[in-house]
Amino acid sequence: MLGVLFSPEEFSKLKEQLVLYRCALNNMNTRVETLLEDFTHLQPYNPVEHVKSRVKSPESIAEKLHRRNFEITAANARTHLTDIAGIRCICSYAKDIFLMAEVIKRQPDIKILGEKDYLSEPKPSGYRSFHLIIEVPIYMTVTTEHLPVEVQLRTQAMDFWASLEHKVRYKYNNQMPDTLLRELKECAEKIAELDNRMYLIQEIADLTR
Repeated sequence: MLGVLFSPEEFSKLKEQLVLYRCALNNMNTRVETLLEDFTHLQPYNPVEHVKSRVKSPESIAEKLHRRNFEITAANARTHLTDIAGIRCICSYAKDIFLMAEVIKRQPDIKILGEKDYLSEPKPSGYRSFHLIIEVPIYMTVTTEHLPVEVQLRTQAMDFWASLEHKVRYKYNNQMPDTLLRELKECAEKIAELDNRMYLIQEIADLTR
């Protein structure tokens, strides 16, 4: 953390905006819960193990604006950051990630602002996940707001790797030794292989029942 903060005036404005982002996150949580009810009770298979969600803290928002060389204001946070509200769906297998992404994208009242497929093309670090930036409508008492929510889709193994990588990178202040970078990348490749092998085991079990 760099110790950068919002001024008292901008912090007051940001607090009002964060109310809207919490509403956007509640909106998305409700959508996902509805899908999980459908998957669990009306479909043959539920692809989601569990769900996490969060709204970024003011400190994290300020740090990210500073890192991107933006003035630390509430307006810049809303204009330039699309991950203030975020939800993460942990899926059983890699194939379930694409299924869940397509189900979310089919909802008619959301707008897809962007997507990044880090499964088909992992980051150089080895990071794997599928990111969607969607815009959801928030119906307030007088107005309708449209806010972005970042949706991350990954397997449990991918989530474990990403958590470890984040902790190690933070510990070394983004200056990890090459030996650790190579080790993390090798672990990511082994995790991807393990995900595929576990899916094949499930497929074989289903065919032989």
